[in-house]
Amino acid sequence: MLASERREKIKKLVQSRNSVKISELSELLGVSEMTIHRDIKPLVEEGIVIKTFGGITYAKNRSESIKRSSDDCVLCGRKVDRRLSYKLILPDNEVESACCAHCGLLRHRQLGDQVIQAICYDFFSSTTISALSAWFVMDTSVDVGCCQPQVLTFGRKDQAEGFVKGFGGRVLSFSEAIDKVHVKMACCKHHGRG
Repeated sequence: MLASERREKIKKLVQSRNSVKISELSELLGVSEMTIHRDIKPLVEEGIVIKTFGGITYAKNRSESIKRSSDDCVLCGRKVDRRLSYKLILPDNEVESACCAHCGLLRHRQLGDQVIQAICYDFFSSTTISALSAWFVMDTSVDVGCCQPQVLTFGRKDQAEGFVKGFGGRVLSFSEAIDKVHVKMACCKHHGRG
């Protein structure tokens, strides 16, 4: 089957079901996931689909795609609560919003060098901070009602450590947190919990 034929099948499938996983497309079309990623790239660029974590979602038009990136999490689709949000600034001033640091770190890892800047909010003061210099708390007993494993962001390491003393968890730098959340999610998927 030609790439153009696969793209047409993918387009029809995502239009009828609204979202579909990359692994499922790979299985249905009998090609590798890497081939599926190549096939969907033009559909993403045209604004027909929105790439999500592990899949794609149908975007009825380009304005819906833009709306989604500011109101809904680019990864899980939850409504974005500003105090927990993680924003990724990309080339051409495109901004992707994630509902929390959990989704933000996963998306940041996906995009890699495409990310020009990443901004999140200090958990205590609600002021914006650079994600690259933030401190991340994982495995705390405090539940803010967002994605799991939960990740909270702090502008100062001493405040993150003080929070951990009271509520448990671990303090991680940006590079540690981006790896740890990825590993935890991979483990959950491997064990059927993701």
